[in-house]
Amino acid sequence: MFPSSDSLSSFKVPKGTGFVAHAPIEINSAQYFATCTIGGALACGITHWFVTPLDLVKTRLQINKSLYTGIFNGWSTIGKASGIKGLYTGGIPTFIGYSMQGAAKYGFYDYFKYKYAQIAGEEFTNRNRTSLYLASSASAEFIADVFLCPLEALKVKAQTSATPFAPSFLAGVNKVVANEGVGGFYKGLTPLWMRQIPYTMVKFATFETTVNLIYKHIMSKPKNEYNKIEQLGVTFSAGYIAGIFCAIISHPADVLVSKLNNIAKAEGESTGALAMKIIRSLGFSGLWTGLTARIYMVGTLTALQWFIYDTYKVQAGLPSSGSVEPVKKTA
Repeated sequence: MFPSSDSLSSFKVPKGTGFVAHAPIEINSAQYFATCTIGGALACGITHWFVTPLDLVKTRLQINKSLYTGIFNGWSTIGKASGIKGLYTGGIPTFIGYSMQGAAKYGFYDYFKYKYAQIAGEEFTNRNRTSLYLASSASAEFIADVFLCPLEALKVKAQTSATPFAPSFLAGVNKVVANEGVGGFYKGLTPLWMRQIPYTMVKFATFETTVNLIYKHIMSKPKNEYNKIEQLGVTFSAGYIAGIFCAIISHPADVLVSKLNNIAKAEGESTGALAMKIIRSLGFSGLWTGLTARIYMVGTLTALQWFIYDTYKVQAGLPSSGSVEPVKKTA
């Protein structure tokens, strides 16, 4: 059953690479999905925390596009005022939120890919691989965003407040609950789905397709004949290409999420009504504010995520990600 090209029996552990050989993990077993879940938590939590300074400037520009003249001016301004610590404003909710989101996203993606392939059957699945990637990633992200949303709300509030939002992470949580109730953490859930689900669909489908194209048209041998270091190089390249597409398709919703978590709703006003008010106020061009910064951020982020995720997987004894079409043998 799909993806047959990732079978462990055909994956070689090269000598001298520094990777440790492990007892084989059965593909699509509970241990396999657990490994994907842990790898996803590491990949997303670490990378999102690492690019917090870039995310900070991007988010503030989305709220006030005249605040800084660019990324470097933003870093310089924040650094002079608050030092290195100031550049990592919102770093704690970022790390916690995206660790939980990454665990659910990567773990459920492989789970749904396996389950949907079982339901659809091998022949249909092999003819419609991209549809499988899109359906699996959308399902996984729908669940992952429920975990992410409260922390994303806290992060945006911390990054966009004119004065420090709260003296600590727990103080920030208590402040939101006191002012808005638990619902304050979830008022951006629908826009978050609007941002993250298309983003993740593009991220996984583009990555899988790019990996396949690289091995098919650029590399000279089948995937299973390359060692782990070489496969990780393909992973990073495909990840960066996927990240560029992700940034573009999800950016307007990202701007909306930032605005929603920065503006208080009027009494009796629904989140949908507030969102429409913001969209009318921003106009079409305003929805693309900060896109350049986000392309750099998301491109780097996505490439590093796939690299960390796959490094963890191959250390655990699994093949790198990306389902490759089997080479057709000629008679």
